[in-house]
Amino acid sequence: MSMLSWTRAEQPEIAYRRLWRFPRHRPHWMEMKTRLPFLLLATALVALLAACGGGGSSTNVPASDIATVGGTPITKASFTSLLTVACSRYKAQGQPCPKVGTPTYASLRDSAVTFLVQQAELQQEADKLGVSVTQKDLDQQVDQIKKTHYQDSEKKFDAALKKAGITLAQFEQVELRPNLLGQKLQNKVTSDVKVSDAAALKYYNANKTSFTTPKTREVRHILVNSKSLAATIETKLKNGASFAALAKQYSKDTGSAAHGGKLCVAHGGTSGTCQQTVPPFDKAAFSLKTNEISQPVKSVYGYHIIQALGAVKPAHTQTFAEVKAQIEANLASQQKQTAWTAWLAKMAKDFKGDVAYQTGYAPVTTTTPTTPAPTTTG
Repeated sequence: MSMLSWTRAEQPEIAYRRLWRFPRHRPHWMEMKTRLPFLLLATALVALLAACGGGGSSTNVPASDIATVGGTPITKASFTSLLTVACSRYKAQGQPCPKVGTPTYASLRDSAVTFLVQQAELQQEADKLGVSVTQKDLDQQVDQIKKTHYQDSEKKFDAALKKAGITLAQFEQVELRPNLLGQKLQNKVTSDVKVSDAAALKYYNANKTSFTTPKTREVRHILVNSKSLAATIETKLKNGASFAALAKQYSKDTGSAAHGGKLCVAHGGTSGTCQQTVPPFDKAAFSLKTNEISQPVKSVYGYHIIQALGAVKPAHTQTFAEVKAQIEANLASQQKQTAWTAWLAKMAKDFKGDVAYQTGYAPVTTTTPTTPAPTTTG
């Protein structure tokens, strides 16, 4: 992208979210500077199901369990294992593990119990639908993470796990398996979502301006600090000097200079590789005749000598046929998310009354967080 591009500064990408969070003054669960890429789907599940509730009684739960879900026990051993992973993350961030009896521990305990209960609910529904996660699925996901984020290096991946304070088995059990199960369930329960041609056309007609590309033009320029130097370059060019050579020699815009000063400009927006530029540059670029060389043009970046390389390509509204597939994909994604959210809400409602907690383990409160749209990796 050229230094002339008139766009907002790009915000840092959110690479991943947690299944559940520590209090704000603590580091996030499983977070690490090495950025192991975690999936967002489980966050969506936990957020929505926590919002929907799903409480139960504290009676008839065996002493070895923290809760039962539809008669299926959640053992104290699984709860302890989850807290062990959480404590490892605290220690990896230089923080002590929360002490029993503190508000931080209570929040951590409630989050862990909620997570385990919700995973039990999802697993039971998955069993009914014939959905499962195999070790092969987990291995493939790990391989993909290694290739995408660690240059297919086992050593780099192992180092990231070590820095996070977790083992591969813990990573698979607490992060990958829940997310893969959620993805497979979502695919199953939303498989019948279809977008009709009529719905796509209706969206197109209501949002036609979204499918209009601005006018564009191919130009080249040389950017320098002083008006006198710009004037000298203008004279040389009009006397037959090579624009590409002078661009490489003088231009501060090194990105375009490497290509002989060439760039594509768009008026009032972006279009493919064509970028919106600062107003003085934009005005000159679209005012020149083809092959005409401008006088020095002042902008916040300095002084430009601009040459128009071709005619202005007028603004264009894409036809419905051109964008139909894109619209259908976007609408299908929205409809699937709506269907998935409704399915999760119904599941939480169906399990209400079928969840029993051991005394001292029932989550005290539930919040209503937002539900992010599912994705693949961060």
